[in-house]
Amino acid sequence: MLFLKSTSVTKAPGIYDVDVAAKPPGKTFGIFMATDPDNPPSAVLMALAELGFQNTYQQHYVHKDKGKVCDLHFHKEGSDLFKGWKADECAGNLAAIGRLFGHVGIKIAPRVMSLAEAYA
Repeated sequence: MLFLKSTSVTKAPGIYDVDVAAKPPGKTFGIFMATDPDNPPSAVLMALAELGFQNTYQQHYVHKDKGKVCDLHFHKEGSDLFKGWKADECAGNLAAIGRLFGHVGIKIAPRVMSLAEAYA
């Protein structure tokens, strides 16, 4: 979900970029992070686990600018149909995500993916 432009600048220690996005209709959000595998954001990763988010995808690669990247995806199940989030769960989870990343200086802007992006 992230199209990382560069590994020369981080948004927070060990974090190149973060995207909080949902597939349409946009009630259950995932967290997509590009991190520095040599300097992982351990405190953020532990806090995500404490909030109930599970790491569902991890891939290491070398970016075109030669920097190492670890691409991580996190998901949290809800109590709605197909383990999605109900409205109150969505509001609570997005607030918790905002607080978590706010503590490391990253402002989160949750978004709903386009159909093409969500099912590519």
